[in-house]
Amino acid sequence: MMPTTQTKDPAVNDAHKESSSRLAPPLPEEGWYRLPPDLGRPLLYIVSAPSGAGKTSLCRRVSSLVNWITYSISYTTRDPRPGEVDGVDYFFVSPQVFVEMKDRGDFLETAEVYGNHYGTARSQIEASFSKGKDVLVDIDIQGARTMRASDIPSISVYILPPSYAVLRQRLSARAQDSEATIKKRLDRAKNEITSYNEYDYLLINREFDRTAQDLLSIIRAEHYRKAGLKAYMEDVFLKEFSEERQ
Repeated sequence: MMPTTQTKDPAVNDAHKESSSRLAPPLPEEGWYRLPPDLGRPLLYIVSAPSGAGKTSLCRRVSSLVNWITYSISYTTRDPRPGEVDGVDYFFVSPQVFVEMKDRGDFLETAEVYGNHYGTARSQIEASFSKGKDVLVDIDIQGARTMRASDIPSISVYILPPSYAVLRQRLSARAQDSEATIKKRLDRAKNEITSYNEYDYLLINREFDRTAQDLLSIIRAEHYRKAGLKAYMEDVFLKEFSEERQ
């Protein structure tokens, strides 16, 4: 029997348990995390949540774990928050540039939130698809409705906070908004959550690492749907079994 890793220092043991519970970084060669090439076409995943429920952080975590998932960065007309970087958190553009892009048909969906405009560029999604990569987009409910009506099939996931009290605490802890803005976000959350039935999956973000694993599990499972594998089964797999061997 292999010896367990233990020390007499409780603090060290607790730290070991905490680090072991976190998602491990992707292996250099990806190992079994790599998406097999026979598992159908790339897929688009819509991830929505009330502000403060953790959708952006979850999307970034999941896309960092494997090399076949990309996170689509949105365009916005709002000003950067402290610590945000253009081209990393959002593409920050002027209202004029945003309107020009919208008029050209550059966006797959757009939405207005608290007076600011947000949009998902079609070119980003198509570029990822051309490389055989799935795409995660985090957008609000109105943007999700527009995207579902587009010509790109999608799977949608709604992220829920554990409770109203926890959501309020998370928004307050960010220290990015005034009390009036926090109240506005909470009121919006109450209205949005009632639309949960529009989504294919629901995840309650009680513990971040566990929820990230659950989201990745959903993405993996979608690639094993029979409908998505039908062409491969008929055109490749079954033909091998039906060939006569000399």
